[in-house]
Amino acid sequence: MARIAGVNIPTNKRVLIALQYIHGIGPKFAKEICEKVSIPAERKVNELSDAEVLQIRETIDRDYLVEGDLRREVAMNIKRLMDLGCYRGLRHRKGLPVRGQRTHTNARTRKGPAKPIAGKKKA
Repeated sequence: MARIAGVNIPTNKRVLIALQYIHGIGPKFAKEICEKVSIPAERKVNELSDAEVLQIRETIDRDYLVEGDLRREVAMNIKRLMDLGCYRGLRHRKGLPVRGQRTHTNARTRKGPAKPIAGKKKA
């Protein structure tokens, strides 16, 4: 099992798909990495040599922001908005949708499960 950027990537999948298991690498970056290291997209992870895995690891470390560093940066960006007290920061603080979605109905993902209101009868 290949370990890249602190993530065990699946061995029986194609390199292009397996790289996407790393947080911060999607289809575009996975293809870009394969081209930089000159690995064919159809190649499976278990067919890679140790040298190729090392090349992939070095490329990712050098050129991309992934896993812990990326999560930390996103969290810092959200914290900055909250500290500023701007509209988006207030929405983050209250746990409401940030990007203009309606909250009268729906928005259950951000608001959590519906809380029953005492004294309200079902009509």
